[in-house]
Amino acid sequence: MRCTRVLAALACLAITAAAQTATQTPGELKAGRALAAAVKQGPLSAHVFLAKMPKGSDLHVHLSGAVYAETFIKDAVEDHICIDPKAKAFAKNPTGTCADGLVAAETVLKDQTLYDTLVNAFSMRSFVPYAGYSGHDQFFATFGRFGGLDRKHVGEWLDEVASRAASQNEQYLEIMHTPDFSASAALGHKLGWSDDLEDLRQKLLDGAVRDNVKRDIVEIDGIEARRNEIEHCGTPSATPACGMTVRFIFQVLRAFPPQQVYAQTLLGFELASADPRVVGINFVQPEDSYMSMSEYDRQMKFLQFLKTKYPKVHLSLHAGELAPGIVPPDGLKFHIREAVEVAGAERIGHGVDVMYETDPHALLKEMAAKHVMVEINLTSNDGILGITGNHHPLANYRAAKVPVSLSTDDEGVSRSDLTTEYTRAAMEQSLTYMDLKNMARTGIEHGFLPGDTLWSGPDAWGKPIAACAAQPLGADKPTAKCAEFLKSSEKATQQWELERRFRIFEAGVQ
Repeated sequence: MRCTRVLAALACLAITAAAQTATQTPGELKAGRALAAAVKQGPLSAHVFLAKMPKGSDLHVHLSGAVYAETFIKDAVEDHICIDPKAKAFAKNPTGTCADGLVAAETVLKDQTLYDTLVNAFSMRSFVPYAGYSGHDQFFATFGRFGGLDRKHVGEWLDEVASRAASQNEQYLEIMHTPDFSASAALGHKLGWSDDLEDLRQKLLDGAVRDNVKRDIVEIDGIEARRNEIEHCGTPSATPACGMTVRFIFQVLRAFPPQQVYAQTLLGFELASADPRVVGINFVQPEDSYMSMSEYDRQMKFLQFLKTKYPKVHLSLHAGELAPGIVPPDGLKFHIREAVEVAGAERIGHGVDVMYETDPHALLKEMAAKHVMVEINLTSNDGILGITGNHHPLANYRAAKVPVSLSTDDEGVSRSDLTTEYTRAAMEQSLTYMDLKNMARTGIEHGFLPGDTLWSGPDAWGKPIAACAAQPLGADKPTAKCAEFLKSSEKATQQWELERRFRIFEAGVQ
């Protein structure tokens, strides 16, 4: 139904809501009433309801930022590294002794004050902005403080994130991770920048990138093996986390000279082409840093070039993680548009400054037409940018029919989880059960898993293709035709599983 000026605003909303209600199943109506009642009671009741709700995926999560500070401290003790109490950071211990004001990591376990100091320094816990130091500053400073731990722990970190996701009824994760890129970056620096992107690509491939890809595949093998070992996957004692499907997004550090960024980006495209566990590319680091801002145009153009060489590699980009005052007004006008129109991004991470872009309504219309999804990170946007409530563009995206899905960004640093994001969406953005359910469906739909979609058309939620239309959605035993289709598509398999979980969840709502 389309609202017109002829109808009063409230009457229009009531008619639209009635039309939506008429298409809902009895289970959806019951769950909708239960969430509305929980929201009325307050965020604690809403959180209890939403913790059990199927959430599908988390498509925007950085592995190192998703780990809680307490885990990093445990790892530091295990590795016998040093701590710099003044810098509130880990420090190298090349001599085997902690001198010059450093203390052994084991000291933290006997000093609650130091322990609390490190947890606060490694996260947004207890942080209050003050003159000259913002939430943005604290957030990005944490990574340098807890960095430097042995990479042998990455499999353990992956288990932590997967286990937490499984406990919240999630099923699919696309985790941003930075495999080793040192050899590619070193050669990029040695070669220097050249506008002849193809010539530079060939020199990088021949000189370092192909060997770097082989090492990164071995690295990912080790990460997954360690995760499976911890979770006892394939054994009778397998943990629920074994049911989590995990894929990787290769994250590129963009706040460096172009020759390094190009070399690392090329490595990412090559790795994603060689290893199906790496399903896409993303650029990370503060979007407002000098190098990120000054090199943005060039980076979007070489992404455009590399997409022509690797057309099957998916691209999600941090774009518009900015707000007024963070950068000059002109810096808010073009990042999302260039990510979509020049680089060809299929998803946008954050997209907070969209209404400050040049001709924002045209941009929103274009994103809706191209089905470019936005990864919404409410807690992160609040903590880093101070953007919340009706200052957040989530309502603008939804009004323009731009696909959106909730994600965590850095749940360890933010001291959050996906249930918290759903609760904020319900409490602060007034989203209903059906809004949240369809956002969960959107996440699986726009994930980078291969295969055809379950749905008969874009956003045709509840209307599967003909092969799967002869039984209830998410049936335990789909028909032969549907089973054959699901076997051919990893994406559709995940979508069917999500519908199965919704069926069970809605049946159990009181």
